[in-house]
Amino acid sequence: MSVTTPKGFRAAGVTAGLKSTGARDVALIVNDGPDATVAAVFTSNRVKAAPVLWTQQVVRGGVVRAVVLNSGGANACTGPLGFQDTHSTAERTATALSRSNSRLLIGASEVAVCSTGLIGERLPMDRLLPGIGSAVRALARSGGPAAAEAIMTTDTRPKTTVAAGTGWTVGGMAKGAGMLAPGLATMLAVLTTDAVAGSAALDEALRAACRRTFDRVDSDGCMSTNDTVILLASGASGIEPSQEELTATVTAACHDLAQQLVADAEGATKQIAIEVFGAATEDDAVEVGRSVARNNLVKTALFGNDPNWGRILAAVGTTAAAFEPDGLDVAVNGVWVCRSGTAADDRSKVDLSGRDVTIQVNLNAGDERATVWTNDLSHAYVHENSAYST
Repeated sequence: MSVTTPKGFRAAGVTAGLKSTGARDVALIVNDGPDATVAAVFTSNRVKAAPVLWTQQVVRGGVVRAVVLNSGGANACTGPLGFQDTHSTAERTATALSRSNSRLLIGASEVAVCSTGLIGERLPMDRLLPGIGSAVRALARSGGPAAAEAIMTTDTRPKTTVAAGTGWTVGGMAKGAGMLAPGLATMLAVLTTDAVAGSAALDEALRAACRRTFDRVDSDGCMSTNDTVILLASGASGIEPSQEELTATVTAACHDLAQQLVADAEGATKQIAIEVFGAATEDDAVEVGRSVARNNLVKTALFGNDPNWGRILAAVGTTAAAFEPDGLDVAVNGVWVCRSGTAADDRSKVDLSGRDVTIQVNLNAGDERATVWTNDLSHAYVHENSAYST
């Protein structure tokens, strides 16, 4: 259940001293396969961290042999010196890997870099660069779980996945517990596959997968500066799947990771699926789902076990989606508390005692649908994020 489940990959997670806790904080994923194709999607935030700017350039080359990731610092809003730190990270990784294996001669332009942590501070390079050397020495086929642990920040547990194709596999890891309101990506995720696939095929599969998984996780309406999802293909299985199978399997892996992100959202007591159907377009359905997901009055009501459907209708009404107000139906955990824009079944029948909540909204305007996933807004979320930097 990790990024090293597909053939052709090694990984490591080590402690470099970036975190005051002494926990693992540097991860390395290496592609040893006959192929080294890549695709990636990034945050659409206009304020992008140095590792995002670097990795965007690297991915354009179509070949990535290694991904080095650190927690304990985002290296965002750090100016030209921060970008140079990212460049130095890639150079040190390439040099260390080439020295460790004469058959794996790579340059910095084949190394993707990801960082996560507090925004606005430069990384302690005197600790990070030696940590890269330690990670190279620790590389192993069994290193996936340690790598997933090393990218955690406020996460309470590592997040890994495996999805099986026909004779080939997709593996993955992700981190994220807050700032989950992405555009194409969500915090940091690395996916690997031993399928034979060119960069164009990987790009098509990854974008389709992210559109319906990571891009529909909307925990708190806050988009990160560092969001990156990378998909690496080693070709080690020797099997080239159809585009349809590749997309379906990558989507399955992304969906699993996305659900783990929502389940670990900071301080959450509810995991909420907002299912919008009867929409005129899929975009309308997504817009409505996202509006409900980002509505703090809805989120606090659910934290208090209150099926306040009036707040849901008010959130729907802020969108530009096609619908008639007197045609809206809303259910909470299977109880249709609102029909035709007015009160229906007794709201006291709604059971909100468990963690899982499903909100259904029927716009009665068409045949399209979409699901957006979010969580409630709790006291613990406010505390954790107010005390985050200290």
